[in-house]
Amino acid sequence: MPTLLVTGANRGLGLEFTRQYAEAGWQVHACCRRPEDSHALKALHTAHLDRITLHKLDVADFNQIDKLAETLADTPIDVLINNAGIYPDHAGSRLSNADYEAWLTAFRVNSMSPLKMAQAFASHVAKSSEKKIINITSKMGSIADNGSGGHYIYRSSKTALNSVSKSLAIDLGNQGISVLVLHPGWVQTDMGGPNGLINAEQSVSGMRQVIAKLTPKQSGQFIAYDGQAIPW
Repeated sequence: MPTLLVTGANRGLGLEFTRQYAEAGWQVHACCRRPEDSHALKALHTAHLDRITLHKLDVADFNQIDKLAETLADTPIDVLINNAGIYPDHAGSRLSNADYEAWLTAFRVNSMSPLKMAQAFASHVAKSSEKKIINITSKMGSIADNGSGGHYIYRSSKTALNSVSKSLAIDLGNQGISVLVLHPGWVQTDMGGPNGLINAEQSVSGMRQVIAKLTPKQSGQFIAYDGQAIPW
C-alpha cells in the first residue's frame, strides 16, 4: 500500500489531498500546526482511521521537521507533498509599503521549509516504490508570466521555491527521486479566494493525475494541475 506525507493538511488543497489519497487506499500522514483544532481534518481522520495518521507539524520549526523524520524513520514515503504555504497580507506586499518581516516569514515557510522537508525525508522517499517529492508552487512564481507586477513577497517566495526544486531534482536524481513543482490553478480556497476558477476537488484530482504519471525524465519541471508546462 503506497504512502503519502502531506503538509498543510488542515484545509484547502492539503485537506483535499488527504481525502482523495485516503479514499484511493493510500496510507496518509497528514501534517498541520494544530490538528486538535482542525475539525474537518479530524472528521476525515475519524472516517479513515486505518488510513490517515495525524501529525502536529509547524513547517517553520525545523526542529519539528527533524523530529517527525525520526518518528517516521522506518516508513517509506512514496510521495511527499510540500503543500503548506502562506500568502502574506497584500497591503504589506506593495512597493509603497513592503513588510520585510512578513517577507522573511514567507521565505521561511514557502521557500526554505520545502528544502528542509526534502533534506529530512529524502531517505524515506528513496526507499519507497514511487520516489516522488512534489512542491506546490504558483504560477505567480513564474517570472515569464509576470505581467502585472506587485505581490513582491508571494511572487518571490514561490520563484525561490521553483529554483530550490530544480536543484533538488538534480541533487536527488542519483537516488532515483523525482521532484516536481506543481501549480494547482486558481483554486477556490481560503488562500485563493472565492473567485477561483476551479474548486479544490478539481485541482487535486488533476494534480494527482500529473503525480501518477511523473517519470524521472520530467523531474525538475514546472507543471500545472492540467499537465501543461509553465514557463519559468
